[in-house]
Amino acid sequence: MDNNKNNDPNGQKSNWQTITMLAVAALLTFVLVTGMQGLVSSSRDEELSYSEFVRMVENGEVEAIVQGSSSTSNIQVIPKAGTLDFSSQLNYYVVPLAADAVRLSQSLLENGVDIRVESRDNSVILAAVLNYAIPFLFLVFLMNFTMRRMGGGGIMGVGKSNAKMYVQKETGITFKDVAGEDEAKESLTEIVDFLHNPGKYTKIGAKLPKGALLVGPPGTGKTLLAKAVAGEAHVPFYSLSGSDFVEMFVGVGASRVRDLFKNAAENAPCIIFIDEIDAIGRSRDSRLGGNDEREQTLNQLLSEMDGFDSTKGLLVLAATNRPEILDPALLRPGRFDRRVVVERPDLNGRINILKVHSKDVLLDETVDFKEIALATSGAVGADLANMMNEAAINAVKHGRQAVSQKDLFEAVEVVLVGKEKKDRIMSKEERRIVSYHEVGHALVSALQKHSEPVQKITIVPRTMGALGYVMNVPEEEKYLNTKKELEAMLVELMAGRAAEELVFDTVTTGAANDIEKATNLARAMITQYGMSKKFGLMSLESKENQYLSGRTVLNCSDATAGEIDQEVMKILKDSYEEAKRLLSENRDAMDQIAEFLIEKETITGKEFMEIFRKVKGLPPEDESEAKEHEERVHEKQPLHEGQTENVGQMAKEGAGEESRPEEPLQRTEI
Repeated sequence: MDNNKNNDPNGQKSNWQTITMLAVAALLTFVLVTGMQGLVSSSRDEELSYSEFVRMVENGEVEAIVQGSSSTSNIQVIPKAGTLDFSSQLNYYVVPLAADAVRLSQSLLENGVDIRVESRDNSVILAAVLNYAIPFLFLVFLMNFTMRRMGGGGIMGVGKSNAKMYVQKETGITFKDVAGEDEAKESLTEIVDFLHNPGKYTKIGAKLPKGALLVGPPGTGKTLLAKAVAGEAHVPFYSLSGSDFVEMFVGVGASRVRDLFKNAAENAPCIIFIDEIDAIGRSRDSRLGGNDEREQTLNQLLSEMDGFDSTKGLLVLAATNRPEILDPALLRPGRFDRRVVVERPDLNGRINILKVHSKDVLLDETVDFKEIALATSGAVGADLANMMNEAAINAVKHGRQAVSQKDLFEAVEVVLVGKEKKDRIMSKEERRIVSYHEVGHALVSALQKHSEPVQKITIVPRTMGALGYVMNVPEEEKYLNTKKELEAMLVELMAGRAAEELVFDTVTTGAANDIEKATNLARAMITQYGMSKKFGLMSLESKENQYLSGRTVLNCSDATAGEIDQEVMKILKDSYEEAKRLLSENRDAMDQIAEFLIEKETITGKEFMEIFRKVKGLPPEDESEAKEHEERVHEKQPLHEGQTENVGQMAKEGAGEESRPEEPLQRTEI
């Protein structure tokens, strides 16, 4: 982990912008000072000798004299226009002699010289203003402007906190607006109850937790939960991001932390919420380069959390999706006492989330949230909100007054694989290849006992690169996958490439995404799940980032890594041969379904199964068969008590893919 701020491309760009602005400010200041000095020095002073002054008066070369109000002031001499020996760009001064004052006065009167009396102290002040005051004020203005652009709040506000303060009526968010996170809400409800009724807790000796850390994948509603806590507690809510503390000036972040806790203490009981706390809470490890400003900010935060009195009702909430990089001192009891895990919602959670986001959306009678929730296994609240919004937009686009089930399924596809590219025209041969590829996936899925049912097959291209795909929808929510189910997934992933080779005696680039997924799944079976006979129950990989990319790191020697690659190759080869065998034995069904798909472009799972049963001479599925199938499904899906993570999703994360909703789609990409 590199703490060096200079390694951040965005930080380098910001530093260059700051340096450029300071250079421009220095240049402008220099030009201004030079100009002011030139303006002042454009009228230079020159002293005349007394005898020369008398001669000028007697020769009628003096227009007027200006005498200061002070008796010690010099006399300014203004020559007449056209006097050749004197320049109009100079100011001439003479020191009067007290002994000749009477004679000089008579001479001035006789020669018609105008005598003026005024204070010339103003010219001195003006010169000082032009030379020093204006350039200084201009420099202060430029520095203040630069610091505001950098988020410092100006010179006077450089150490002030940028936290936004809300009250309950402004946020308007309560626990009713949060769905799918019942366990997290239960943990936070206790904190809210403590803020409402501190007496019943302090009576028995209990103390309010000083801090609660919300951890989980992006989009699960950590920030929403924090706002709901403030809304339920009816107390002030200070909200800011971890990056708001850190500036280029050392000590600014620590000053802002002090100011934040000072303001919060004055308004207690209240809640401080720091989003993305990993920006300032990273582990203090100087091996790869430190960051003095960030570490000082973290030290001040640790000190403030130790110092405030929890009995006053001051609570610190923080959110992050990278808890593994936080400093251990930040996570110890007495600081963040409670860790609240905000996980991906389960089936019921997704149904409730869809209900929350549909409360202002008009729905027709065809909408079934359970079907949508089954098709979106692994989706988070932000994904479901986006899908509901896309469904409403789709309904308006087609001139409907309410959202239908068809709109919702289309929205699911839009979010997962993009919009339809109706203007892309594929050649007849490419359409046949894509059709057989997708039918190969679907047919193997129908032929295997442990595969999920087919919901839809299409060869309409999508904007995210898919030329076609198969949508599989599970019959019920699952928390575990057996080894046989994972092996069935591998065979199904390989079936698209197998169909191409069987029918066209060649292969295409369309199986790239399938091969990538199959390789990651096979590697996870070996290195994480202990499903390899060769390596047995041995963990060979560990997760480096649980909630973001799910990237893994090998915990073995280079020789063992080579053996893992060989084992992965063997598993994939066996899966490919099994896919070819299944498709060869059912070539007649594959041909008819592919021709029907080429004609229709999109077919439903029901249409697919009707053609398959007809070709194979099987009777239509009646109610008794459906019931038998349902019982078989329930028997083969035992659930572990306390198991909360979808193994299909774990396979994706453990294999190094981006953590995202588990996609029930097989894609053909070229």
